[in-house]
Amino acid sequence: MKAAVFESFRTPIHVQDVADPQSHADSAIIAVKACGLCRSDWHGWMGHDSDVHLPHVPGHELAGTVLAVGRQVSRWQPGQRVTVPFCCGCGSCFQCTSGNQQICDCYTQPGFTQWGAFAEYVEIRHADVNLVELPDAIDFVTAASLGCRFATSFRGVAVQGRLQPGDWLAVHGCGGVGLSAVMIAAALGAQVVAVDVRPDRLELAQRCGALHLINAEATDPVEAIRSLTGGGAHVSVDALGSKRTCWNSVRSLRKRGRHVQIGLMAGADANPPIPMSLVIAGELELLGSHGMQAFEYPRMLRMITAGQLQPDLLISNRVTLSEAAELLPQMHAFPGSGVTVIDRFF
Repeated sequence: MKAAVFESFRTPIHVQDVADPQSHADSAIIAVKACGLCRSDWHGWMGHDSDVHLPHVPGHELAGTVLAVGRQVSRWQPGQRVTVPFCCGCGSCFQCTSGNQQICDCYTQPGFTQWGAFAEYVEIRHADVNLVELPDAIDFVTAASLGCRFATSFRGVAVQGRLQPGDWLAVHGCGGVGLSAVMIAAALGAQVVAVDVRPDRLELAQRCGALHLINAEATDPVEAIRSLTGGGAHVSVDALGSKRTCWNSVRSLRKRGRHVQIGLMAGADANPPIPMSLVIAGELELLGSHGMQAFEYPRMLRMITAGQLQPDLLISNRVTLSEAAELLPQMHAFPGSGVTVIDRFF
């Protein structure tokens, strides 16, 4: 099969012929029809993730069709259209049996713990636990855009953030994660303030439902949010993953507000300072959001098929596998205004 491979960290990625994946008894082989490019892939390429071992194939936001299944797989058969959470559960550890497969103690992650979906085929372990059937109304490219950014934002805003209609939500960073959070929050009836430094992304945030836009290069976002919301946001999301956006997100909350960390913090931003005096005085909550369980996808998929959510609006570029290999090392510069998805693997 064709796959995009890097032989060492921070070096060029090349498309080459490699062996097809071999199925375990509990796994499914997926013929990949689309795969997103995510900043998390860039972190893996940089060497920020200890799960990545060389040589390596990135890619964790995927959709496709089941090609083959192992003998222990009972729920799936060849030909079914599927997607998958970026963090896959084992189905038997304490976290999985308590319904929290997104933080499985024995997790597997395509593109991190194993070769990923910048390839024609990918293996998904524990297929009965992790595969998600796609409605016919959702195409593969849109489905691939859900796997990390959109699904993580959905759970982060709706479950971890416990966002309610009428609440104020501040979103710091309007890349794929942030734009997803804006769209989801608006669909849930919240009032959204979007923060970024790029006018094109703020314009897209407005199209996704943001009521107020703040350019953090021109305005202090914390002061602006506290003024617009009458004392601070009920929920604030760091959708970028930097020391600055994390700090600003916590400081922009009203008393008893909830900060949700969705943006991955790694490299120089791995251990951000937190204004703990505000956390204590305001009884603030600090929450993480690490993906979404496969069994929780139906609610999100129903909202998409009903037109309440339109993740396809966030897709700015469709590229070939070779183009993706060139783009991934540039992800630190946040190219494009939305989500880039591979839809051709030749």
